[in-house]
Amino acid sequence: MRDPFEVILHPYVTERALSLMDRENKLMFIVKRDATKDEIKYSIEKIFQVKVQSVNTMITKNGKKAIVKLSPEYSAEEIGMRIGVF
Repeated sequence: MRDPFEVILHPYVTERALSLMDRENKLMFIVKRDATKDEIKYSIEKIFQVKVQSVNTMITKNGKKAIVKLSPEYSAEEIGMRIGVF
């Protein structure tokens, strides 16, 4: 596995991302284009000390975007505050 800080480039903050954070306990990140879902999951779990339930990815003109759903016992809003989204 690669270094977690090499896989996750930065949080992706839009109105939709904030809505997903609030309603569905999900966070959005821009990740390396060649990162796999397993690498993304491992990286998020190591960096933020949380459990990830699922990872969805999509390639956009901005790069590869990952939508990460956290396990119910963790709060996406709390993580958002820690990384400075709010």
